[in-house]
Amino acid sequence: MLEQRRTLCNRDCPDACGIVAFVEDGRITRLTGDPDHPMTRGFLCWRTGHFLSLQYSPERITTPLLRVGAGEFRPIGWDQALDLAAEKLVTIRRESGPEAIFHYRSGGSLGLLKHLCDYFFELFGPVTVKRGDICSGAGDAAQLADFGEVDSHDVFDLLNSKNILLWGKNAFVSSPHLVPILKEARARGARLVLIDPAYHRTASLCEKFIQPRPGGDFALAMAIAQVLFERGLVDPRAAETCDNVDAFWKMVRAKPIEEWCEEADVPPACAAALAERLGDGPTAILVGWGMGRRANGSGIVRALDALSAVSGNLGNPGGGVSFYYKRRGAFDTSFIKGKAVAPRTVLEPFFGREVMAPCDPPIRMVWVTAGNPVTMLPESDTTAEALRTREFVVVCDSFLTDTARTAHLILPTTTLLEADDLLGSYGHHTIGVAQPVVPPPPGVKSDLEIMQALAARVGLGEALAGDARSWKRRMIKPEVVERGVTLDVLEKASTRNPIPPRVLFADGKVATPSGRVNLVTSPAAPATRDPAFPLCLLALSTARSQCSLWSEPERDPITAVVHPEAASGIPDGALARLESAISGIVVRVHHDTRQRRDVVVVPKGGHLSQGRCANRLIRARTTDAGEGGALYDEGVRLVPLG
Repeated sequence: MLEQRRTLCNRDCPDACGIVAFVEDGRITRLTGDPDHPMTRGFLCWRTGHFLSLQYSPERITTPLLRVGAGEFRPIGWDQALDLAAEKLVTIRRESGPEAIFHYRSGGSLGLLKHLCDYFFELFGPVTVKRGDICSGAGDAAQLADFGEVDSHDVFDLLNSKNILLWGKNAFVSSPHLVPILKEARARGARLVLIDPAYHRTASLCEKFIQPRPGGDFALAMAIAQVLFERGLVDPRAAETCDNVDAFWKMVRAKPIEEWCEEADVPPACAAALAERLGDGPTAILVGWGMGRRANGSGIVRALDALSAVSGNLGNPGGGVSFYYKRRGAFDTSFIKGKAVAPRTVLEPFFGREVMAPCDPPIRMVWVTAGNPVTMLPESDTTAEALRTREFVVVCDSFLTDTARTAHLILPTTTLLEADDLLGSYGHHTIGVAQPVVPPPPGVKSDLEIMQALAARVGLGEALAGDARSWKRRMIKPEVVERGVTLDVLEKASTRNPIPPRVLFADGKVATPSGRVNLVTSPAAPATRDPAFPLCLLALSTARSQCSLWSEPERDPITAVVHPEAASGIPDGALARLESAISGIVVRVHHDTRQRRDVVVVPKGGHLSQGRCANRLIRARTTDAGEGGALYDEGVRLVPLG
């Protein structure tokens, strides 16, 4: 009998799609988008639509694996695996203290119940945890500094916009369910502009496409601000709604418009046109998450916040500056203290270096939850070496990833179609629950089940007791329940988080101590580049992969897209070596005259073991604030093979 069962996608994506799974005789035969989900509205991205090739992959791990040699593993039972893991945890804690154990959890699943893994390690230790991140740290720090809050207008408020500036945002790939909203806004008369160093499909949505120099966005914003000032397009209330107005204008006027535009490598007319759009609001600025992954990433986002504030678009329907949606805003994880009680932290972009750094005590054991740091962090070889040289490494995953290959013990866990969890989104305000559409294969456990079995072995069984549903009920904030959004409601249909307003800061007050916008006052210079490596490496998300998880086999070298005049004479379609100051990989060159002559675009993610990992080339560096990873400032060059 064919059944339709609903769940949510839990992967690291802003859309958190509603999925309808068609199940026959216990096997999923097809996946479609949930037509009743407020954002999904009946269609899935390619990645999720093709997830069944991973769900039923013969390479899926369905029993615990124990290392028996270099790159060799043998299956073991769960009792043996958990007994061994518990023994190692207890022994290392006794001999070296809990700080010798590092629990690393990342965004391979955004389910809220994954936080219970943090809870176990906090109760057991607390142990060493990570700080900083490789995604949104710089942008979060920027908006906290400017507004005291990191959230956005309701996504459908874009239908009230007269202008929409997509600043570094590739909606087709990174937010595919935003595309219909943008198209509807355009049909209602909104004018769309894309501002991005890289050409991509989102340009087809826009009437104008501006390509600044990589990292030149701050300078472009300063040129725009100067035009706003000179043409009288500044909100007359700016002095009342913003702090540091005089210092901001002093910084803006430190260089003439032409000099700012030269730094950004855009014509002054582009800055003027963007200023006119901000002055002819309501104008919304949608900030791409990659914008913050530069050495000056926080400064860039702060400059965009300032443009919205001084032009009078902040707090108005159809306006605002959107970087992030508070995906955990409806949920309560306050019982987990995190970094506040951790004895030590590891800076995520410097994972490899800090895990191997001499310290007392050294990090002896690493437990990896919902992550593949070898592939997803900079200096992949350093990260892999850090894990290979630890005394004991445990990885919970469904596949033999590059990180799992470094483990001593691999524990198989559930996929998104077997998840039982709570979910929010960082691309809209919809919340909901993931419910298993099929049970996991025999021999596979959820992360909660793993932690509960481990807790029972180390004397913490009572603290983590309870099934997934009881934990979900506990983790929904009381104020959400008081507004009628209970677990029972969410199990029937995803709905909007009732806490955030439709228009952020509509009362003219932000959440800073003064209630006024804290305008940026210090210039943010882009990173310098070695002339020997003239191309800026942009490792971007693709329509067919989810970070390091690909729904189709990886066979050929990755494609490096470059302007033909920047290809060092290498023909279109030829193999070449893409080199940075620290490493190199083989790529297939593809010419594209729409790209800038100082960038090369490659896919994000890929597998180190297959020579397809761009992060092998990227040095570990941090952003100007927020301890984010400065991933988009690496200089590279193309070298002919042979």
